[in-house]
Amino acid sequence: MRYDNPPALALRGLVKQFGDSVAVAGIDLAVATGTFHGLVGPNGAGKTTTLSMAVGLLRPSAGTATVGGVDVWRDPVAAKRRIGMLPESTHLFDRLTGPELLTYNGVLRGLAPDLVRARSAQLIEVLGLGEAGRKLVVDYSTGMKKKIGLACALLHTPTLLVLDEPFEAVDPVSAGTIRELLRRYLDGGGTVIFSTHVMEVAEQLCDRVTIIGRGRVLANGTLDQVRGGRPLHEVFVNLVGGPRGGTEALSWLGDSSR
Repeated sequence: MRYDNPPALALRGLVKQFGDSVAVAGIDLAVATGTFHGLVGPNGAGKTTTLSMAVGLLRPSAGTATVGGVDVWRDPVAAKRRIGMLPESTHLFDRLTGPELLTYNGVLRGLAPDLVRARSAQLIEVLGLGEAGRKLVVDYSTGMKKKIGLACALLHTPTLLVLDEPFEAVDPVSAGTIRELLRRYLDGGGTVIFSTHVMEVAEQLCDRVTIIGRGRVLANGTLDQVRGGRPLHEVFVNLVGGPRGGTEALSWLGDSSR
């Protein structure tokens, strides 16, 4: 990893309000080049909103986001050239086949047709999507949709890959393929930031971790710094807070076999 200046992604004072509701309450975060950075938090913590602002999908109420020093909102075209994005809800042009979808994305990115064909074929083979043949993306399984979405995000060789819950609802085989591909991308000099609420995934993959809750950064640093010798799950629960009540009031559940 390289702690370059500027970082691969820098968020400064990022705020997002929806009416009277504050979804993100002032996020400051720097993602160093060449790192695998996990953004972890419970559902509703502001992860998706933060990443959406970081890549230019959602305009912040306040603050800035820069990618490799390029302001996402002042120079969106230059910034987005550097970004590959896999949203949590993989909205794709799903009335196309996998190869057609990759070709469409390549054309949008201004890549040469021969280059698009070569890279598309390689990504489809590596991701195990060749057997889909002429099947439309709308008929893909959840894991297949995640994989073709990742292929679209990687096609133009971005310097920063932003992934929102990339392993959610993905079977173990597909998850293993995605992890292997992300490691290959990192080895080539890329940078990954991804969101998750599964602490085991973050511990297996991440160099650095940021825990957020209620739209704020609660902890940030290397995985070992954040864990402090404890399981990440334990640190996470202590910071974001567990359930307010126990299960004692549900004693009737013990009668279910009677």
